[in-house]
Amino acid sequence: MQDKTATEQFARALERHAEEYGVRLRHEQVARLCAYREITAMWNARLHLVAPCSPTEFATRHVLESLTATAHFPPNARAVDVGSGAGLPLIPCLIVRPDVRGTLIEASRKKAIFLREALRATAIDDAQVVAERFENLPPPAADVITCRALERFNRMLPRLIEWAPPESTLLLFGGPELSAQLDDLGLPHERTALPRSQRRFLLIVGPRRDVIRGRESDRR
Repeated sequence: MQDKTATEQFARALERHAEEYGVRLRHEQVARLCAYREITAMWNARLHLVAPCSPTEFATRHVLESLTATAHFPPNARAVDVGSGAGLPLIPCLIVRPDVRGTLIEASRKKAIFLREALRATAIDDAQVVAERFENLPPPAADVITCRALERFNRMLPRLIEWAPPESTLLLFGGPELSAQLDDLGLPHERTALPRSQRRFLLIVGPRRDVIRGRESDRR
């Protein structure tokens, strides 16, 4: 009964706040997002996928914030998520944008198992999970690279930039410090404030980063 009530609260929060985040959700999508919340809650005690939060906060801070990225996905995009962890932001995005093909990269084998189960539970077919550190993989064929919770983000950011195809768009979630680091790296970017927060942003780094890639190589 308690889990049913939590799912109902989550669904109501999605429907109540979606417009605030520039998102439109169909009934079928809300149902699949509920399935995602339920499987995440079930695995969370073992894997610490997300910090404990109310169903409403999970809806707004985690799911709806993630869905703000979909406005920057081109049609039929190939999206790669780095450090997927709980599947944020890409799993909600794949539910809302069925035209997108997704790859979720997660170094933790246990979390990779969770991600595969989450894809199954939410009926996402056109996606794969890669259980490996991104820097050990060849650069992907991708239109969009997303990253929301990469471990040691500040230290790994230059590696991520060098690894990502220069023609891809980077969609990064972070605060003013991450934005300042992008400035220090000479990376022009758009900073979009996320609703209900003064310190969380969607940072959009456009394609054509060849010059930056060369600069990072020169530093080494």
